[in-house]
Amino acid sequence: TENEAVEQVAFADRLLVNKIDLVSEDDLHRVEGRLRELNQFAPITRCQGAAVAFAEVLGIHGFDLERVLEMDPEFLDTEGEHTHDASVTSVGFNQPGELDLDKTNSWIGKLLQLKGADIYRMKGVLAMSGSPQRFVYQGVHMQFLGEFTTEWGDEPRSNRLIFIGKNLDRAQLMKGFAACANTLQYILEADKATTTLRFAVGDKVKCLTASGDAAEDDVWSDGTISVCFHREPQFPPDHFVPYQVKLDKGSAVFVPEDDDALIRAR
Repeated sequence: TENEAVEQVAFADRLLVNKIDLVSEDDLHRVEGRLRELNQFAPITRCQGAAVAFAEVLGIHGFDLERVLEMDPEFLDTEGEHTHDASVTSVGFNQPGELDLDKTNSWIGKLLQLKGADIYRMKGVLAMSGSPQRFVYQGVHMQFLGEFTTEWGDEPRSNRLIFIGKNLDRAQLMKGFAACANTLQYILEADKATTTLRFAVGDKVKCLTASGDAAEDDVWSDGTISVCFHREPQFPPDHFVPYQVKLDKGSAVFVPEDDDALIRAR
């Protein structure tokens, strides 16, 4: 089936385009373009009559990310999502700064438990806090391997990551990836990029400040939005709330969810 063919291409470590003598150069470019959409990692080799040197298909040891990055430094700089058909997508990120190794391993492990069957391949070069070396990883379905390799040296430390799979949710992947950061800045940026709030700073609102036994006993207080994506010192490191509201009576409260049951326009 088409999906099976797509999966085979996505999993491949090398792609052979055979019978090149039977098609035009334009057709070859179209075929190779389609293959590259589905698999950005595998080298493409043209052949005729299935004649291929053994070295081209044996002992290739899979995908050599370091070699590809040497040949094409922009290989993983693929901000955005590129749709190839209804089910298969390639999602890439480039995030500056450093990551927490334990958070990153935990996130990838949980992601593979939930979406492993739909994630064909993963590749990345990451900057881990406390290490002068690049952390290079690659994965197929439920398995992934990461290792420290060469040192960053004078090169700016950044985190480049690509997923290929079915029905990938870019917003959720971005938020999960940002939560692995060793600082709060990128987590906040991810929240802002993936969340649409109903109110902005300066909007007049009323918010629930006390709950009664019945709805008519609830206490609502008038106020003004003072902060969007607010964080209190006691919050967990990766947690923000939608709003801080400065009440007309002088005090400030935070609103845990952007829900009409908690905050409304006035």
